[in-house]
Amino acid sequence: MKILKFGGTSVGSPERMTKLLDIINPNEEQIVVLSAVSGTTNSLVEIANNFLAGDKKKGSECVENLYQKYKAFVIELLPEAEFQEQGNEVIDYHFKFLAGFANDIFTPIEEKIVLAQGELLSTTLYHIYLKSINVPSVLLPALDFMKTDEDNEPDVPFTTKHLTPLLEQHKDNKLFITQGYICRNSFGEVDNLRRGGSDYTASLLGAAILAEEVQIWTDIDGMHNNDPRIVKGTKPIAQLSFDEAAELAYFGAKILHPQSVFPAQKYKIPVRLLNTMEPSAAGTLITYDSEKGKIKSIAAKDGITAIRIQSSRMLLAYGFLRRVFEVFERYKTPIDMITTSEVAVSLTIDDTSHLAEIKTELETFGSVVIDENHTIVCVVGDFGADKHGFASRVFESLKHIPIRMISYGGSNYNVSLLIQGEYKTEALRSLHSRLFE
Repeated sequence: MKILKFGGTSVGSPERMTKLLDIINPNEEQIVVLSAVSGTTNSLVEIANNFLAGDKKKGSECVENLYQKYKAFVIELLPEAEFQEQGNEVIDYHFKFLAGFANDIFTPIEEKIVLAQGELLSTTLYHIYLKSINVPSVLLPALDFMKTDEDNEPDVPFTTKHLTPLLEQHKDNKLFITQGYICRNSFGEVDNLRRGGSDYTASLLGAAILAEEVQIWTDIDGMHNNDPRIVKGTKPIAQLSFDEAAELAYFGAKILHPQSVFPAQKYKIPVRLLNTMEPSAAGTLITYDSEKGKIKSIAAKDGITAIRIQSSRMLLAYGFLRRVFEVFERYKTPIDMITTSEVAVSLTIDDTSHLAEIKTELETFGSVVIDENHTIVCVVGDFGADKHGFASRVFESLKHIPIRMISYGGSNYNVSLLIQGEYKTEALRSLHSRLFE
């Protein structure tokens, strides 16, 4: 069985939704994972924010505006009266449910229920569409088998245990539809896998049933060797290793959710990144194998804050770094890069929600300098210790740009450099020219 995930743009209009059958083969065993229709999740976030703020009038107006969009969507997707009636019943139910939150106490628990409605709508409407054209399919409720544990980590064995019987109940069917992004938490409440989590859902399902392959369908033909929005002449990468793909996803390649790689990697499930608008394009295949001796791609991550802690107490001291890291652990703030000298440590974060508290605690160790508005530029490829010249080509490309930090040797797959955000475009173009042209 294959897992096919389609993002919001792939189901962003009735026309695009109907064209999914150009890709989906109803005669092959497939689980199709759908995101919400593009724009829906942003609207649901706005609705939830208004209700959380106590602005019930504005929240209700947002519900009505989104409802009108879906009424038009149903008319175009389901022109036949019988199925249009079924589609209207679905959206009437969901939007009546959403409107009802204006009359109740609204907490973060209700917020997650609101955010789940987008995927529930897209999958149910697509299931009705398939019925309308006599294509057999089974709608699988993700809330019945997608679950996170007490640490908010996905529970793959739970998914295997609860999804397998559902598939066995429908042995005569080959096409299954389910929701991306949504799940239940350890308390049984409706929750989600964070924004972009539909990729994660697909990878987790692939792991849970040991699928033949996971396919992530978006609106770009695979992972490119640079950011096509900034650099001209970028090309898709034919093949990446899981480690290379994880580095690129984390450091800014938006096509893939950073966490999506790990379940597939753990269970050795190949992942393909493909283009809904150009199904014949080869895309990118992610496996354990990769071409050796090549630089693969460049990615950039914005909104980075650099923190330098300088203290003579570091000199010949043990336990110093542990105490520094414990500060970030207490505030659940991940660290991206780190470099050290005998008397100083520099590191970067992208979550500044607790920056003031972190700075106060770090000042007990020594002087603290904070630099904001930086960018991490990550060059991914085969940087093993036996490879000569790749790192020098990277540094030569950026000799005219001030570099705040360098991370090299942490893995065999990347060199990361921290620069001021204003130099990002120049850095990406200069690296591309030196490394790929």
